[in-house]
Amino acid sequence: MIEIAVPLVLGIISLTLLVMLIFGVRSLSHGRISPMTAGAIAIPLVLLAILGFVTGDWPRAGVLTILITLVGTLLSMAASSIKGLFS
Repeated sequence: MIEIAVPLVLGIISLTLLVMLIFGVRSLSHGRISPMTAGAIAIPLVLLAILGFVTGDWPRAGVLTILITLVGTLLSMAASSIKGLFS
């Protein structure tokens, strides 16, 4: 049973990601989202790919990507709060 379930789940996840990519490109081409938003969404994916190929250890690259993205988000929120404090 598990031999069938794992490839099936991976196939569904792959199909879902493909559909999300197609509709994201469609929304970008129709002007519903800005290119800056699309770029911000792509940063973790690019970071994961770079870290994955550099380290060669994809689970470790995934953890590093999450940590780097989290730290970047926290720094951005802190900078935004400090900027709002002085405005």
